[in-house]
Amino acid sequence: MRGVIFDGKQPSVVDDLEVRDPGPGEVLVRIHAAGLCHSDLSVIDGVIPFPVPVVLGHEGAGVVEATGAGVSHVAPGDHVALSTLANCGTCPDCDRGRPTMCRKAIGRPGRPFSREGEPLFNFASNSAFAERTVVKAVQAVPLPESIPLTSAALIGCGVLTGVGAALNRARVDRGDTVVVIGTGGIGLNVLQGARIAGASRIVAVDTNPAKEEPARLFGATEFVDTAEAVRALLPAGADHVFECVGHVGLIRQAVDLLDRHGQAVLLGVPPADAEASFRVSSMYLDKSILGCRYGSSRPQRDIALYADLYRQGRLLLDELVTRTYPVEDFAVAVEDARGGRVARGVLTF
Repeated sequence: MRGVIFDGKQPSVVDDLEVRDPGPGEVLVRIHAAGLCHSDLSVIDGVIPFPVPVVLGHEGAGVVEATGAGVSHVAPGDHVALSTLANCGTCPDCDRGRPTMCRKAIGRPGRPFSREGEPLFNFASNSAFAERTVVKAVQAVPLPESIPLTSAALIGCGVLTGVGAALNRARVDRGDTVVVIGTGGIGLNVLQGARIAGASRIVAVDTNPAKEEPARLFGATEFVDTAEAVRALLPAGADHVFECVGHVGLIRQAVDLLDRHGQAVLLGVPPADAEASFRVSSMYLDKSILGCRYGSSRPQRDIALYADLYRQGRLLLDELVTRTYPVEDFAVAVEDARGGRVARGVLTF
């Protein structure tokens, strides 16, 4: 079968991948669409260290082909979105409703794939850049067939992360002021999360003027290109500032743009050894810096919620898909993503 692999030097599209059958508590999914996320590029660039060879992709949707023993919530033929959380469901963090903190779901890649007899790792417990993949049952969330799979694919990472950061981690409330630094796929979803939450002013910050139109579509009330312009709009600062780029200089700007009792939420991914700084005295007025993994989400709950919001017309999915690419055009999709020409490119099988 076809898929995108990374051998530690360069990615390539191959047609001779194999995947094992699902075991107990697992699901085999035929992938129809998978979004190209910057986390995939970060593996290629070495920003996210990961063992190789690996089958890339982690933002997918498709149709269940087979289930292992003990799986009852999905059946062959069901449409599903895939999460990256292969959480155990039994540890203290899972029991508290914090599956993103499950220690059994972080840094434990499996090797369900093989090529010419060599085992390959899965990425983010998912590997959606393959025609078929095997995931834990908890990662497969059923969806209505009315949602196009090219749009549904984006729920599993970009939407869960961005919308979840606003609703779950920051808990944006009605009337709050919000600043979003970087309006790529994650930033757009933070914007619409803030809109759904009822924020009164939502300022998008990006140096690319072409991003103003989509930013406003997703919820921005203002669009500027510098931190100084934000200060002109919000002289006292903002209640919430989301850094969606992964640059230490922008992290500092996020902290400096906070109002009293404000919180900076870090979503962008800088290099693993990057260090950021801030003025300690600026934090005493009840300001906070919050990390955020995967939108602090509970995928079985949140994916169903976001699917319902989509059907109500309150959450945008179709508009996130700038362009679709057959998987053979992976290199073109990467070039467009690096060039900032797409909010999200989606690979199709």
